[in-house]
Amino acid sequence: MRLKYILVANCLLWAWACCLALDDSSDGLVRIGLKKKPLDLARLHAARITRGNGFHAQGLGKVDDNYPKANTVYLKNYMDAQYYGEIGIGSPPQTFSVVFDTGSSNLWVPSSKCYFSIACYFHARYRAVLSRTYSKNGRHCKINYGSGSISGFFSQDHVQIGEIVIKNQVFTEATKEGLFAFSLAQFDGILGLGFQNASVGKIPPIWYNMVQQSLVSMEIVSFWLNRDPKAKIGGEVIFGGVDWRHFMGDHTFVPITRKDYWQIEVGDILIAGSSTGFCEGGCAAIVDTGTSMIAGPTTVVTQINHAIGAEGIVSFNCKNVVNKYGRLIWQFLVSGFQPENVCSDIGLCAYNGTKNASAGMETMIGNGDNAACTFCEMIAFWIQVQLKEHKAKEKVFQYVNELCENLPNPGGKDFVNCDALATMPVISFAIGDKYFPLTAEQYTLKVEVNCTTVCLSGFTALDVPRPDGPLWVLGDVFLGAYHTIFDFGNLQVGFAKSIL
Repeated sequence: MRLKYILVANCLLWAWACCLALDDSSDGLVRIGLKKKPLDLARLHAARITRGNGFHAQGLGKVDDNYPKANTVYLKNYMDAQYYGEIGIGSPPQTFSVVFDTGSSNLWVPSSKCYFSIACYFHARYRAVLSRTYSKNGRHCKINYGSGSISGFFSQDHVQIGEIVIKNQVFTEATKEGLFAFSLAQFDGILGLGFQNASVGKIPPIWYNMVQQSLVSMEIVSFWLNRDPKAKIGGEVIFGGVDWRHFMGDHTFVPITRKDYWQIEVGDILIAGSSTGFCEGGCAAIVDTGTSMIAGPTTVVTQINHAIGAEGIVSFNCKNVVNKYGRLIWQFLVSGFQPENVCSDIGLCAYNGTKNASAGMETMIGNGDNAACTFCEMIAFWIQVQLKEHKAKEKVFQYVNELCENLPNPGGKDFVNCDALATMPVISFAIGDKYFPLTAEQYTLKVEVNCTTVCLSGFTALDVPRPDGPLWVLGDVFLGAYHTIFDFGNLQVGFAKSIL
């Protein structure tokens, strides 16, 4: 969880408070209409919070009428930067806006006993004394994030989601919110939809109790995220079912590979149909509804941002390594040396086997040997990819210098030309036996700045060392294009093309 919140710190935006209108729809589900405000760069810093056929055979299309209905919670789209909806805690229910987050496992909301954190005073706070179904737990807990933490204590009460009530759910009353950005966030808390293995205190996640109390007919949660920021409905999460109107074709299902997160394996990443070469042998990817962007290894994100014309920030040091050592790296590679050994052999990296082409951005920002080693390994990888394509030496170094110019910046904000979206390449991810393409309209965010619009790349750098990495996080930029089913019963995730 720590990793996820480091990453999302650069992605989200929270705007001014919005009005909520309750609407009873004809399908028997409670729908909450939500309004939106434009994205504003001045508040971007507040984003420091959040990180097919076989399925039909399992009976999804034939649900017994005696089973409980699927429950729908409608989500607010905060200019493509965040999705959240309402739940109730207690009897009578106290209302909270929460992020439905597949990248974490705990439910927490601010407590009425949160006295000394300014963030608590900007949000709804749970008052145990007002609930007749409250039960004291009192055990202290702390949830760590990449840029801070929240702490408090466990309590137990009923939780209402849509039209169903989960009895005796243990959750966290937050008494200290260590991140100033919480005060600017539109949500009050987070509702984790991950696994118990990743739950702080090993508390059963709310989804587990939904299943145990027979409140859902199928052990699935489905997400549809509406990427139209002007739409009345920002999206929906359905517990125990799907809305067939929001996708087309069959879902492609892939198994999860680690029962801590919704982690799957992705294959090669293509830029305009050409391989980036980095994940041909497979990379891990976490499917995360609580993360706004798509995050991945700097080596690949740099190639993507170069292809779409995004502006990076740490190009100077990268170009220095190219100028001083590029020709030597070339000679070693054409002589048959492996890219992972070249930088040690020329003296820029130690012979400890601890560094690789996906080294962290922090080593690039700093000075000295670590930065030189990191850039060297990336440059060696880029040159090797070009050598495999039999490119001429001058063309290779021109390309490498262009990649240096487009390295992602540490703030995670890489700007692109809004007028050039139509000419930007399609970026595709290999998942299962299919490629999942994203167009420029799908992988960019439009931001209002001083009465004008600027565009941000939806790709940001995330470097995780082995053995856990390289790692991708497929956040809302990806999930907005593909309706997603999180299948707890069969431990798999399914994707199908999303439609409005």
